[in-house]
Amino acid sequence: MQRQEAIELVKENVSNKNLVNHMISVGVIMKGLANKLNRDEVLWELTGILHDIDYEETANDFKRHGLLSAEMLERKLPEKSIKAIKSHNFENTGVNPKSKMDFALICSDALSGLLVACALIKPSKKIQDVEVKSVKKKFKSKDFARNVKRENIDLCEKLGITRTELFEIGLESMKKISSDIGL
Repeated sequence: MQRQEAIELVKENVSNKNLVNHMISVGVIMKGLANKLNRDEVLWELTGILHDIDYEETANDFKRHGLLSAEMLERKLPEKSIKAIKSHNFENTGVNPKSKMDFALICSDALSGLLVACALIKPSKKIQDVEVKSVKKKFKSKDFARNVKRENIDLCEKLGITRTELFEIGLESMKKISSDIGL
């Protein structure tokens, strides 16, 4: 599967434009992490793009979120991607993260929300104007972007990278697709 095919598949299953943009953002952060960790950038990006493909169908039954995605993607992605998608909602699915890809998806998912929130408070509302130092400051403010699970971002330690490195990779990655996601 190619990136554009994955995005089209997402758009067939997800009507909320912000959610589609989130999935594209998670994909590009995953690609950046794969580059840093010398992993398969294409596969990691596809996994990130497709991770919430079931969200609109499982939003009211979060115990199925990720599991339904796995069913939908069974013959489209390799098993390691399916496992990462199941484990990105480990608190509800019971599928615990073990691999670098699993932890990267959990980190990227949470980081995407934090970075979007940081961009939206800028007068320009552009990710290009967000700096790592402001992300670090906002990360520490529990009242900012309250739905972002900071503990999931801190799982970057399982990848052997610091939180600052994760912020740098995430920002650099999202800036590359800013026009695609309207930020």
